[in-house]
Amino acid sequence: MFSSLKIRNYRLFATGQVVSNTGTWMQRIAQDWLVLSLTGSASAVGITIALQFLPMLVFGLYGGVLADRLPKRPLLLATQGAMGLTGVALAVLTLAGHVQVWHVYLAAFLLGLVTVLDNPARQTFVPEMVGKDQLANAVSLNSANFQSARLVGPAIAGVLITAVGSGWAFLLNGLSFAAPIAALLMMRTRELHPVERQPRGKGQLREGLRYVAGRPELVWPIVLVGFIGTFGFNFPIWLSAFVGDVFHGDAGTYGLFNTLIAAGSLAGALLAARRGHSRLRVLVTAAALFGGLLVVTAFAPGFWLFAALLVPIGMFGLTVNVTANSSVQMATDPEMRGRVMALFMMVFTGGTPLGAPLVGWITDTYGARIGMAAGGAVSLAAALGIALVLSRVGNLSVRLSRRGVVFVPTQRTLVKAA
Repeated sequence: MFSSLKIRNYRLFATGQVVSNTGTWMQRIAQDWLVLSLTGSASAVGITIALQFLPMLVFGLYGGVLADRLPKRPLLLATQGAMGLTGVALAVLTLAGHVQVWHVYLAAFLLGLVTVLDNPARQTFVPEMVGKDQLANAVSLNSANFQSARLVGPAIAGVLITAVGSGWAFLLNGLSFAAPIAALLMMRTRELHPVERQPRGKGQLREGLRYVAGRPELVWPIVLVGFIGTFGFNFPIWLSAFVGDVFHGDAGTYGLFNTLIAAGSLAGALLAARRGHSRLRVLVTAAALFGGLLVVTAFAPGFWLFAALLVPIGMFGLTVNVTANSSVQMATDPEMRGRVMALFMMVFTGGTPLGAPLVGWITDTYGARIGMAAGGAVSLAAALGIALVLSRVGNLSVRLSRRGVVFVPTQRTLVKAA
């Protein structure tokens, strides 16, 4: 389960990331709660999320091209430093008592711009640290790392917001980026597995799109995570609405809900690391269960039942993310990985600017329960639709078994093979 941590460079990387990820989750919770406090609107929270992910939608593919061209370690040193500065700037405004909603919007947008480069660089730096044999395990542990921080970050943020305000959460996030910067500087470059960088040239963006379009094993996982990311991963909107309108809680309740999702996500990441491989049926089954659970949870009658159901939602949502991520990376040639992973992240997170305002409007207009159920219904429909497409393309039939969804050859396929 933890085999890739035997590699010193990756161990340093993982240690730095867990510190900065904890800070990132603190800022996410503080940012959403600050916007909700200033405006009282779930739509405003949706706009903040949309602005943070809009740059990925618009410029994401160009970030992948640059990640294939530039050395990953120096690039990450620059992006991690810039992300730390955005946290410090927002902290200064908040602690000075001058923060306004547009300040939060601007900080979210600037953070999104940096992420355009940081995301594909971080994703593609992993195989350079661990090599191909440990790639699937390292991808799963990256997600476990992120979700471990998600367990701690929201809880700390809830305490800080209640005790001293959001500004201190922003400040700690900004300072937390010192850890990954130190880890990158301490790495032994001779132990890396460098990938030959692509020279500057025309048509590299189109080349990446053609590469993906010609490979169904890349297309369908990317399409599925696009639907899930656009309509199913809008938890800040739903949870803040449930806390304020349904359960009448406070920042501590919001932090608790995020911590419960993180607990399930951590379990999903560790199970994925233990599996060590990615299968299409696991991806489709997890996506269907994720969507179905969102619908069920939306109409949970009591506080504790709603809270308990957040744990399996986190587990299946993370399984979708990790399985799709590792299967796409394993199926991609090294020289194309930056562009392919940029497309993956553009579709997964870049759909949020389209989905978040719509989901926020539905939530404000029809209530938290309808908003969450709508996102779950779209995710479930996407999973079932892609399962049907895959069965048609491969002349397979879809069956349910103890292992979940299973694709088996049709009788016509067996006769043709014979």
